[in-house]
Amino acid sequence: MKYLLTFLLVSIVSLNTNAQTVMKYNKLTSEEERVINNKGTEMPFTGKYLNFDGKGTYVCKKCGSHLYFSADKFESHCGWPSFDDEILNAVKRIPDADGIRTEIVCANCGAHLGHVFKGEKYTEKNIRHCVNSISIDFVPVDKNTIVKTGRAIFAGGCFWGMEHLFNNVNGVISTNVGYMGGEKDNPTYEEVCSDNTNHAEVIEVIFDNSLTSFEEMTKLFFEIHDPTQVNRQGPDIGNQYRSAIFYLNEEQRVIAEQLIEILEKKGYDIATEVTKASAFWKAENYHQDYYSKNGKEPYCHSYIKRF
Repeated sequence: MKYLLTFLLVSIVSLNTNAQTVMKYNKLTSEEERVINNKGTEMPFTGKYLNFDGKGTYVCKKCGSHLYFSADKFESHCGWPSFDDEILNAVKRIPDADGIRTEIVCANCGAHLGHVFKGEKYTEKNIRHCVNSISIDFVPVDKNTIVKTGRAIFAGGCFWGMEHLFNNVNGVISTNVGYMGGEKDNPTYEEVCSDNTNHAEVIEVIFDNSLTSFEEMTKLFFEIHDPTQVNRQGPDIGNQYRSAIFYLNEEQRVIAEQLIEILEKKGYDIATEVTKASAFWKAENYHQDYYSKNGKEPYCHSYIKRF
């Protein structure tokens, strides 16, 4: 009887906790319910964000999760707001029952957003998220807010792929790719690739401390490359492709080492070096935002959840 009462008490607490979680969602109107919860569609050319060009972030109407950056919005003349990229891990894809279209929903709460289409060639990324205005809200950039920024330096294989994946993360303000950890001042790409300067290809990440943290940036670093590989990443082989965290202060060093310890306890044989940062040499202009400029996708970087 004692165990039965304990089980019932735990069940009631669990139900109450779930109810509280549901109550955290924003209250929806009947029309919002029709689209967001019942997978409806608003009439074309009627949405408030169709011709909207404000600078900021689009968030889920139901739960407030960040979904799209305004920089990724484009005009497709389809009748609904269109985006050619989403914030990393913010949007989930679900094949429609008809086997033709692919639904997109908020990864956090499952709210229906619209559908995603490929191969239409509207932009270089060749993808279109067709989103109902009623499914989203907009958070503008507040020019009066002083943003406290953080800085992190990571090496994890080819810097093209690293930058591409960091650029789609909420809280990241800007990125630069370059070289660090070698003996020569202001090296060229050809010199670094010769494997004689000891530089690593690195990414400099500037982030908003009110939205994310060095710890979150470092967790992402470990999840978008293979930290168990030595002096390589996928098909790219050489010392310049090593895995490394170049810490800027003791707090960053401690956080990096603690995260490595967590991964090693999970069974990962981590090869990532934790090294004090030295001079950052910015890479040539054609390396900056390489995949965005060329409309391609990383060939040796992808997201794998490790934490």
